[in-house]
Amino acid sequence: MTQTDVGTIDYKSEILRKSIHMCSLSIPIIYYYITEELALKILIPLTIFSLFIDLGRYIIPSLGKYFEMFFGFLLREHERDSKKKNLSGATYVFIAAVLSLIILPKIFFITSFAVLILSDIAAALVGRRFGKHKFLAKSLEGTLSFFVVGCLVVLFTPKISGEISEYLIAFIAVAVGAVGENVSYGWADDNLVIPLSIGITMWLLYIIFSPELLVDQTSILVNFLS
Repeated sequence: MTQTDVGTIDYKSEILRKSIHMCSLSIPIIYYYITEELALKILIPLTIFSLFIDLGRYIIPSLGKYFEMFFGFLLREHERDSKKKNLSGATYVFIAAVLSLIILPKIFFITSFAVLILSDIAAALVGRRFGKHKFLAKSLEGTLSFFVVGCLVVLFTPKISGEISEYLIAFIAVAVGAVGENVSYGWADDNLVIPLSIGITMWLLYIIFSPELLVDQTSILVNFLS
């Protein structure tokens, strides 16, 4: 989000919205310590509940009234469209978590989802406040902030063996995610685009350049903790 999306909510509400978004960082952190099966048992019910509330607010007047009362000031214009019945960003985060968890190996999920949370916050806040130069669909400042923060995240997320090639692969994937976040504006939710584009790019680059590192996925956390 940058200057092209200014005006849907004020900057103070944007900060609060992103502070709530930061809570989603608990998803990759918790998943680091638990199995995929347990993670899905937690996330699927939460996703179904979020979908029920999100769609129910359009159908059930009383639910819509209370939803608007408590969360209305955090919603962007397109998230309040009763004709299109668009989902909120929070619901998309849960959907993205479930899909990414099912599709991606654990190591790629943790990196891509951590980048989603932290880089998206940086892109939104920096883009809205300092975005002056248009780049693709958003601003150059916001997209660069996404990339820089994403690269910092990569330095602290798990690696299979810690080889320099793994960092380079992740940096490239973050760049793909930054572009994906930028161009997704107006046609797709970036909470879906970012983790899937980063995770799938990492996976493909590992297959091409370091396929031997994907053989034993059980060693990932052991290597990271050692």
